This record gives sequence, structure tokens and C-alpha cells, in this order.
Amino acid sequence: MSETVFSLTPAAVAHVTRTMERERLDDHSLRVAVITGGCSGYEYSLSFVDRPEPGDATIDADELCVFVAADSLDKLAGTVLDYVDGLYGAGLKFTNPHAVHSCGCGTSFSTE
Repeated sequence: MSETVFSLTPAAVAHVTRTMERERLDDHSLRVAVITGGCSGYEYSLSFVDRPEPGDATIDADELCVFVAADSLDKLAGTVLDYVDGLYGAGLKFTNPHAVHSCGCGTSFSTE
């Protein structure tokens, strides 16, 4: 695969790391997956896990270890996870080059 599997901005890494520290999950990693659901067909799934699932891709983002679900690699290739804090609120934002349509809340998308 020639394009980056998945990446996080420094702001996203800082936010996730702070959340893990607050929840006392020092021995965990972030796992990212795409699941069927939402109003556009697919949803992003984020969870804290203590080990990868078989076949997961492992990404080192500064001090954060991220696992990307094996069955989601094609839908997440080239995706960037950012943390934004603006006038309309704060939260994680996915920029996915494979998403051709996204719902209003930004957590659901379609690829065709």
C-alpha cells in the first residue's frame, strides 16, 4: 500500500493522550475501525484497547500507539484524525479521502 494507512495530527495525539491519562489507561492504545451504521452507511469506531486484534496495523504517533482494524484498512487509507476546538465546539475530526458523502455530525460517511 503506497499511501499512509492512517495518521493523527499533533493536536489529536495530545487530546487522545490526555483522555487516556484522565481515564488512567496508561497501558492501552487507541484502536480505530470502520463499522456499518450511521445515516450514511459507515461509522468510525474509536476504542481504547490493551492489545491489537489479529491483523491490525500498528501506527506510532509520537508517544501514542494506534491500532487500525484489518478490515478497515481500505476505508481508512490516507485518513487524518485531527482535534479541533472552535466556535461550534471541540472534538475529533476525520478527513478521509475515500468519503464521498458525510453526514452533518461528521461521524458517518459513505464511499460510493
